[in-house]
Amino acid sequence: MTSLPKAAQPFIAQQQAQLRDRLPFSDVQDSEDAMRGLIARRMPNAVHDDGGIVWDNDTYAFLKGDAPDTVNPSLWRQSQLVAEQGLFEVVEGIYQVRGLDLSNITFVEGTTGVIVIDPLISTETAAAALALYREHRGERPVTGVLYTHSHVDHFGGVKGVTTQEDVDAGRVPVIAPQDFTEHAVAENVYAGTAMGRRAAYMYGAALARGPQGAVGAGLGQTTSTGTVTLIPPTLSITTTGQEETVDGVRMVFQMAPNTEAPAELLIHFPDFKALCTAEDATHTLHNLLTLRGAVVRDPHAWSHALTETVDLFGESTDVAFASHHWPTWGQERVVAFLEIQRDLYGYLHDQSLRLINKGWTGIEIAEHLQLPPALENAWNTHGYYGSVSHNLKAIYQRYMGWFDGNPAHLWQHPPVEAGKRYVEFMGGADAVVDKARGSCEAGDFRWAAEVLSHVVFAEPGHTAARALLADTFEQLGYGAENGTWRNFYLSGTTELREGQFGTPTVTASADIVAHLTPTMLFDAIAIQIDGPKAWDEKLTIDVHLTDVDERYRLRLQNGVLSYTPAPQKTAADVTLTSTVHALSELAVTGLTPEGLDRAGVQVEGDTSALHQLTSVLDPGDQDFPIVTP
Repeated sequence: MTSLPKAAQPFIAQQQAQLRDRLPFSDVQDSEDAMRGLIARRMPNAVHDDGGIVWDNDTYAFLKGDAPDTVNPSLWRQSQLVAEQGLFEVVEGIYQVRGLDLSNITFVEGTTGVIVIDPLISTETAAAALALYREHRGERPVTGVLYTHSHVDHFGGVKGVTTQEDVDAGRVPVIAPQDFTEHAVAENVYAGTAMGRRAAYMYGAALARGPQGAVGAGLGQTTSTGTVTLIPPTLSITTTGQEETVDGVRMVFQMAPNTEAPAELLIHFPDFKALCTAEDATHTLHNLLTLRGAVVRDPHAWSHALTETVDLFGESTDVAFASHHWPTWGQERVVAFLEIQRDLYGYLHDQSLRLINKGWTGIEIAEHLQLPPALENAWNTHGYYGSVSHNLKAIYQRYMGWFDGNPAHLWQHPPVEAGKRYVEFMGGADAVVDKARGSCEAGDFRWAAEVLSHVVFAEPGHTAARALLADTFEQLGYGAENGTWRNFYLSGTTELREGQFGTPTVTASADIVAHLTPTMLFDAIAIQIDGPKAWDEKLTIDVHLTDVDERYRLRLQNGVLSYTPAPQKTAADVTLTSTVHALSELAVTGLTPEGLDRAGVQVEGDTSALHQLTSVLDPGDQDFPIVTP
C-alpha cells in the first residue's frame, strides 16, 4: 500500500529558510550558462522501448520557482539547472544534448560526419539524442566514437549511434583510454549485483518525482533504464600529449587514470579552442567513494591531474565542457573553474591526512573539517553528488582502512545482534521508540535514525519503530543538499512504508558480459562459489581456447575456484573446447548442458564435474534488504 509523504517538520523548514537567506542565489551565472546556445528542445522529452518508458525528463517540470520546505534550496537550484534539456551549441562545430540521461552526449562535427563523445547509458536515449542533433544539424553520419572513461553512463548507449559492423569495417573508430574495457566490464560484473541494488537507492529508482520525492541526483537527474551495450575500443590512448585526427578533427589527449575513474582522459580540440574535461571538473563536488559502492578514488591524483590540465591547455582554451552539466566560457573563467576544482580535491586530501596523522578518525574528520571560504562560496564546489562528509570518510578508508585503531571497534557485533543488545540496554523497543520520538521533535534526526535502526534490526516487525524511522529518514532527505543522500533517505522511507523494490537498471547486460576475458569469466564464477557448501568438493576442468591457442586448468578445492595457464601433467575431469567469444557467452547461458550447447562449447570427459560446480554456485540477490535485516 502506498503511503503519502509528510510535510517538512519545523526544524527542517527553519534550516531551509536559513539557507535561502545565506546562500548567494543572486548569482545567476550558472543559469545563463546552462541556457546559452540552446537550439531546440525535445518535446515531449520521453523515450520508449518495447517495454515502456526508459526516460522521461518531463516528470521534472515541477522544478519551477522557489524551493518548497521539503527540498534543500541549494539542491533545488542545482536540479533546476540540470533538468534543462535540449540541443545546445558549445561553440560552432561542437554541440551537446543535455537532459536525455544522467550524462551529456557531445557531437563534434568533422569534415564528412560527426564524432560522438560519451553516448549515454542506453541505446534508446543515445539514438534519441542523435536524432535531435540530426534534425537541426543535418543527416551527418557518425564517423567516430569516443569514450572519456569507463563508467556505464559514458558508453552504454553506443549501439544507439553506431553499429558493430561499421566499427569492424573501419568506418567508425572507437577511441578510449588505456585499459578501458577491463575496467568497464569488471565494475559492472564483479560487484555489479550489489552496486546495482544500491544504485537503485542512489538514483531514487522507486521514488515519485516531485517536491516530496525525487528531484535529481545532483550530477544528472537520474539514470535511464534502457538497453546497455558495449563496443570495445579500436584505438587506445596511452600517453598524455598523444594527438589523433579523426574525420579532420584534431584532438590532443591528457591521460587522467585513477581520478574520477580508473581509466579516464581529457580531450583538447585545438582548432575549436575547446576542452572536454570528461568528469574530472563538473559543477559539483564529485564522489571519492560513490554511495553505490566502488574502489575509493584518489583525490591526490585528481588534484594533480587538474594542475596538469591548466598547464597544458589553460592558455589555449576558450570553453570547457564536460560529460555532465553545462559549459564554462571565457579563458579566464575556464582557468578559475579548473583551479577551484583542483583546490577542492587537494584540500580534502591534504587536510584529511594532516588530521589522520594527529590521530583523528574518519568520522571525526568529517564532522570537523570545513572548506575555506573561497571554496565554500563557489556553487560548483557544493556537495550535490559527492559530499564533504562522505568523501572525507573515503579518504580515511583509502589510507587507513575500516579500523580506526580503537580496540572496542575491532570485533563489534553485526547489526542484528548489536541491535538486540542496544534495545535491551535502553529499556526495550517501546522505550527506545518513545525516546526517539522526543529526539525527532527536538530536530535530532541523525540520532533518532541511529537508535531506531537498532530497533528495526532487533525487531523487524515493530510497527511503530518502522513508521518513525521512515518519518525520520524522510526529514533527513528533505534537508539534504546532496541529491544522492536525499534519494537514499527517501528510498529507505519507501521500503519501510511500502516494502522492498528491485533494481531497474541492470548494467551487467549481455553485451557487457560478452566482453569478459577468460580470466575475468573465471573470476566471475569464483566469486559465486558457496564456500562452506564447496568445502569437500574437488574437481578439475581444462579450458582450451582454439582461436587464441590458450589453455587453462580450473581447480575447485577447499571452497576456492583457482585457475592457471601453466601446462598440466595430469588429465582434468572434464575439458571444455571453445573460442574466446563462445566461452564468454557462458556468463549468460550458464554451465548447464543446455547453456554449453547454446554457447557452442564442446565438452569431453566426466560431465558430472560440471554439475558439481554448478551445484555450489550461489548467485547474488538483486533485491537484498538494506534498511531491514
